Amino acid sequence: MTLLHGPKLNIVEAWNGPGRRDGEITEVLPADNAAHLDSDRQAFEHWYFDAHLDDGRIVVVMLQSRELVRRRPGVEIHLYTPDGRRRESNRHHTDAELTVSTEKVDVRIAHHGAVLVDEVGGLPVYHLTAEQDGIGVDLVFHAEVPPWMPGRGKTRYTEREYFAWCVGAPRARVEGTVTVDGNTDRVSGRGYHDHNWGVGDMKRIIAKWYWGRLYTPEISLVYAMVETTEKYGSHWSQPIMVARGREVILSEGEVEITEGPTVFHPIADRSYPSSLRLQVPGRIDLTLTVRDIVHAHDLLSDLPVVGRPPLNRLVKMAVGHPGYFRFRSDFALTLTIDGREETHTGQTLHEMVALS
Repeated sequence: MTLLHGPKLNIVEAWNGPGRRDGEITEVLPADNAAHLDSDRQAFEHWYFDAHLDDGRIVVVMLQSRELVRRRPGVEIHLYTPDGRRRESNRHHTDAELTVSTEKVDVRIAHHGAVLVDEVGGLPVYHLTAEQDGIGVDLVFHAEVPPWMPGRGKTRYTEREYFAWCVGAPRARVEGTVTVDGNTDRVSGRGYHDHNWGVGDMKRIIAKWYWGRLYTPEISLVYAMVETTEKYGSHWSQPIMVARGREVILSEGEVEITEGPTVFHPIADRSYPSSLRLQVPGRIDLTLTVRDIVHAHDLLSDLPVVGRPPLNRLVKMAVGHPGYFRFRSDFALTLTIDGREETHTGQTLHEMVALS
């Protein structure tokens, strides 16, 4: 456990140690990725899946037992095509339409669901189904890297408020079907699945985060760089994981972050860094250089009335310019393992969310 002192608060990151790293990697059990029921009125929880399909499309599905704003069950589906088009659906549901398990991944919202259906060679297999507004997915995720959590998976901001993260499939082989407006295609590709839960008003606690991962034939890397607001000490939580094949070899939290020159984007109505460098001295050196914007979004536009001019301009003067970006970037990665240095290059997708 790592205790980090800030102005009038103690932020606790549950690393196994020594320091902000895991000398011993946590064994993630099925219950760690299951539902974490909490009666707090500001509790939230969601299961996230995405698949980069061999036909060039990207599918993202999020099942929310309690989403961040209205604290109601919800289902989001996003479909990106290689030519830059985007199709999206976001619907809320009632509590009566939700069932979850606290023993394993088994979350069902109306006719949508995600279930841990099997374990093959010690690695989990998940079945995801979702369909609304003309977009449907029926996909099986075969994990190729064991589930991972940074330490014991939880960052505690106050005695009550916390944020937790479990990566159920850092890398997965995906197969199944995607249906668009009644036309069904057999698909395959590479996937990812994770799970977040916690308590608190995240827009008050979190200023921004960078999240992403990258793959080479042998290496899988996942990271989440999360900065709190000034009220919470402008503290960075910086978990980053590296796996070789099916073995997690690094789980680190002492990361130096360098943001490149910023670029303003009119759709999101805010700036983003043109590059991002993440360094764990003597272990990891990763640079992401943005090639293009896959998705930019002004988060205030999601709020009825508040997101419309001229009121939105007044709100932004008070709370800032919350926005979302999904980037396509070139990456250059240098790893130093047991004194041996290796380099990797390629392209990847990653995201930035700014809540203030």
